[in-house]
Amino acid sequence: MIVAFSVTPLGVGEDVGEYVADAVRVVRESGLPHRTDAMFTSLEGDWEECMDVVRRAVAAVEARAPRVSLVLKADIRPGVTDGLTAKVETVERHLSEGSAEGSAAGSAEG
Repeated sequence: MIVAFSVTPLGVGEDVGEYVADAVRVVRESGLPHRTDAMFTSLEGDWEECMDVVRRAVAAVEARAPRVSLVLKADIRPGVTDGLTAKVETVERHLSEGSAEGSAAGSAEG
């Protein structure tokens, strides 16, 4: 399964980077495949592993903030591994195939 989640401390002001870093630290120490971007952290593992990491990431922020918001999205697909990488590679492959087609079509029109 792939879980994308964000943990946001509330009631601590606008600068929340150090709180979010506490949550991301938990993810990185988990040993599960993961990626962090500006909006979400995604991780891959089985249900128990992923939910344990999310729970601990929330707890890390909760330890320092009076209130915590959690947004979570999950792709539950038994038997699939390396989904974090494979899904992106598939999209990139389609984009590169499409750009080649787009370039050829653009040249034909010019």
